[in-house]
Amino acid sequence: MPLTRSAEATASRTADSRWLELLARAGFVGYGIVHLLFAWLALQIAFGTSTDDGDQSGALRTLSAQPLGKFLVIATAVGLLAMAIWQALEAAVGHRGERGRDRVMERLASAGRTIVYLYFAWTAFKVFSDAGSKSADQQEALSGKLMTSTGGRWLVGLAGLVLAAIGVGLVIYGILKKFEKHLKTGQMSAKTRTLARRLGVAGYAAKGVAYGISGLLIIVAAVKYDPEKARGLDAALRTLREQSYGTILLTLVALGIAAFGLYCFLQSRYRKV
Repeated sequence: MPLTRSAEATASRTADSRWLELLARAGFVGYGIVHLLFAWLALQIAFGTSTDDGDQSGALRTLSAQPLGKFLVIATAVGLLAMAIWQALEAAVGHRGERGRDRVMERLASAGRTIVYLYFAWTAFKVFSDAGSKSADQQEALSGKLMTSTGGRWLVGLAGLVLAAIGVGLVIYGILKKFEKHLKTGQMSAKTRTLARRLGVAGYAAKGVAYGISGLLIIVAAVKYDPEKARGLDAALRTLREQSYGTILLTLVALGIAAFGLYCFLQSRYRKV
C-alpha cells in the first residue's frame, strides 16, 4: 500500500507538471492542423482530385511537404507524445472529480485516447523519417495476412466492430455535448462557448461517421475476405464518395472534420489539463 500511494503521488506530480501541460496544449494545435489537412484531403477525394490517402497519415505527409514541414511534423509528434503521457496519467490516477462508475468510464476513455495519441505520434515520427508505406496500404496488408486463417478473419471482424462502435460513440459524445465538461467554460465568453459547442458537435459527429463507416467496411472485408476494403479512413471516405449524393455527403464530413480541427485550437487554450 505505501508503495502504491507513492507511485500515485509521483504520477500526480508528473500530471501537474507545467512543462507537460504546455507540451500537451501545443499538441492540440498540431492535432488541429492535422485535422484541417485531413479535411482538405477529404474534399479532394470528394471532387476526385486526391493524390494521397484520405487519413491522418496523408495529412502529415502533406504537412511534411510544405516549407518547414519536417520541423512542424516532428513538433506535432512531440506534442502528441505529451498528450499521450498526459492521458496515460489521467487513466492511472486522474479524474478525481468523478465518482464510482463515472470515474471508471472517464479513466477508460483516457486509456483509449492514450492509444490514439501514441499511434498518431508514431505515425508522425514515421513520416518525419520517411519510413514505411502509406497507412492504408499497411492496414490492407495486415488485414490480408490475418485473413489467411479463420481466427484471423474473426480478429479483423472484431477490430471492425470495435471501430464501428467507437464511431457511434463519437457521434453520441458530440450530439450530447459531453465534451463540454472537459473545457474551462467559466473562462470563455458567451460567443466562445457557443462557438466551441458548435465546432465540437460538428467535429465529433463527422469523425464518428468516418470511423463508423471504416469499421463497417472492415467487417465486410472480414466476411467477404476482401482486404482491399480494410484500408481504414481512406476506404471509408472513398466509399462514401461512391454513394448517391456522395460528393455532397463527403463535403459535409470534410467540413465537420475541419470543424474538429478548429475545435482543437480552442482546446489548446481552454482544455482542462
